[in-house]
Amino acid sequence: MTSPFPTTSRPASTPWSSPPRRRASPSTPTASTCWAAAPAAPEPRPRLAGTPRVGSPAMWLKRAAARVVLLDRQGRIFLVNAEDPIDPYKPAWWEIPGGGIDFGEDSATAAGRELYEETGIEDVEMGPVIWTQHVQFTFGGWNFDSHDRIHVAWCDGGDYRPRHLEALEAAAFLGARWWALDDLLASDEPVLPALLREHLPPILAGDLPGSPIDISPVPLD
Repeated sequence: MTSPFPTTSRPASTPWSSPPRRRASPSTPTASTCWAAAPAAPEPRPRLAGTPRVGSPAMWLKRAAARVVLLDRQGRIFLVNAEDPIDPYKPAWWEIPGGGIDFGEDSATAAGRELYEETGIEDVEMGPVIWTQHVQFTFGGWNFDSHDRIHVAWCDGGDYRPRHLEALEAAAFLGARWWALDDLLASDEPVLPALLREHLPPILAGDLPGSPIDISPVPLD
């Protein structure tokens, strides 16, 4: 999601270095703006001028999105560390890469494009949609209503070199790393999808579902 790292120079459990931080203004997001459903702020905060009111139905930005559970040949998953650049009270989280589906794209094409733009990792074997979810979240002062199609993909690893980040994404992304399953299960850091830890083990074992599983954390439909 941002400085390059060689996959052979550090152990799998070591976080990678972070880029210079930039604070973003709540400009209108586009289809590829990153997502966030991390725990909400512990107490109400004044609304920033020019940002929509959370929970206002008229201000929900509805979109279809594609995301990637990217696995390497060692059975590790690639996650991006992110935060909400205008909400310092929201905890940072780890998320799978992905973003909005552009007009004319199918989910596999969008997933590959978003993966390359956000991580620079290419030469991946894109697999089927394994999960779907319907989530609502607030990020950068905007409310999103997102229907996600989540693919599995495999690669031989690779360096983390984002190719095309929006300003809001560049401000939000803190770094990235490959996670071993044991490390991920032992960690209490927030992850997205919220039910990633619950549903990842069968995927790593090669047990792909015959049809996509709905992993929405809260029923919205």
